Amino acid sequence: MITIDATFIAFVALVLFIGLMIYLKVPAQVGKALDDQSAKIAAELKEAERLRDEARALLSSAEAQKIAAEREATTIIAHAKEQAQALVAEAKSEHTDAMARRRRQAEERIARAEEQAEADVRAAAAESAVAAAERILRERLDAQAHAQIVQDGVRDLQRKLG
Repeated sequence: MITIDATFIAFVALVLFIGLMIYLKVPAQVGKALDDQSAKIAAELKEAERLRDEARALLSSAEAQKIAAEREATTIIAHAKEQAQALVAEAKSEHTDAMARRRRQAEERIARAEEQAEADVRAAAAESAVAAAERILRERLDAQAHAQIVQDGVRDLQRKLG
């Protein structure tokens, strides 16, 4: 027979509890909650995988851009060096031309100064010769010889003009 003791009461309470849980569909709700949690985790894993793939694509794109930027920087540097060399060559050429121009100008100034000095010396010599000739003529010529030279000069002018 069945004796009602504490063990029996605990057994009946357990059966009633399990029956109540089944009646209230707790196992289905727990299963549904677990299924929902599993679906949520699967969706998060799928999203994480998508994000990882996207990150890899971005990394690959960034690396390609880095390589392209390095190539472009190398090209720009090479172009800048070429331009710098061209500018240096042009500056040297301009400097050489300017120096040649300045040299020609200096030589022309020296030549003009020499010509001017030569002309000044000739003029001074001519003035000195005229002054000396005048002084000599005054000292050696008397009034009659002087009158004779003036008359000869007037006759020569009349012959040439007349």
